[in-house]
Amino acid sequence: MSSQLGVSDDKIDALPDYPTSELYTEAERLALEFADAMTITGRDVSDELFAQLRRFFDEDALVELTATIAWENASSKFNRALRVPSQQLWKRH
Repeated sequence: MSSQLGVSDDKIDALPDYPTSELYTEAERLALEFADAMTITGRDVSDELFAQLRRFFDEDALVELTATIAWENASSKFNRALRVPSQQLWKRH
């Protein structure tokens, strides 16, 4: 989907290095760190990270970002538990 929205292949390829990649804005790096904190077992969203997010995102945007990350996590775990195979919806163009 990102490639269809105009995100460059270089930026998509740099995703594993988002914390240090110059291709990502500070807001994007924080949103990705937030997603990691919500997703990776044993991690938590620190007060410091949440305060940093509030510099870039208003209350509505934070709710939407949190809901989207939570939905993707739930969907992924649901599909994996039930052995639902990928539908191959994403293809790089």
